[in-house]
Amino acid sequence: MALATRTARPSILRLLWQSTVGKKAVMATTGVVMLLYLVVHMLGNLKIFFGAEEFNGYSAWLRTIGAPALHQSWFLWIVRSVLAASVVLHGVAAYQLSRRDIAARPRSYAHKRRRASYATRTMRWGGVILGLFVVWHILDLTTLTVNPRAEAHHPYENLVASFSTWYGGGIYIVAMLALCLHIHHGFWSAAQTLGANSARRDRVLKAAAAALALILTIGFLSVPVAVMTGLVS
Repeated sequence: MALATRTARPSILRLLWQSTVGKKAVMATTGVVMLLYLVVHMLGNLKIFFGAEEFNGYSAWLRTIGAPALHQSWFLWIVRSVLAASVVLHGVAAYQLSRRDIAARPRSYAHKRRRASYATRTMRWGGVILGLFVVWHILDLTTLTVNPRAEAHHPYENLVASFSTWYGGGIYIVAMLALCLHIHHGFWSAAQTLGANSARRDRVLKAAAAALALILTIGFLSVPVAVMTGLVS
């Protein structure tokens, strides 16, 4: 007697990923993870205003977090792995949602969707700029491949050397301006996706998105501007 073949059911995670709602949830969740990292990263960057000893000491301390349970730099690699996964998932979900949106968009609604399309294009190209910047940033200040000084365990000096060049400072400034727009629109989109918005909270959430984008942008831009103007050297 032949055994009936059973059709394998897709997993819940697969069904979630294949759905539009699931992809938006992934984008929102990974966006929150990256946003939390950006806040901590900005606060750490501002230590540069306290001098080389303070900044280099902070950098060395990051490598000892979790000791003795974790070995040297293990915490950093865990954070980097989570961030890398978040960036990849965020980017893939954004690309697939964009393709899905284009395929389902009726041409007769082109004029009505102009405003939404502008926001979508801003997010799309902003994401591309930020993705390329992440690669540059790693090569510049992590692997030191393109850094003008490239001296290991001297993050203060390496950072100053990078921002002392027109291209190093310029790339960073352009990326941070793209980040401002990305956070401003992304924060609001994430709040909608995660169900945090409501008629009463909309105004507060929009103000929070603008304030957060502005604070992070000013915080990040203050470092290269300080180096380029000689305030930090």
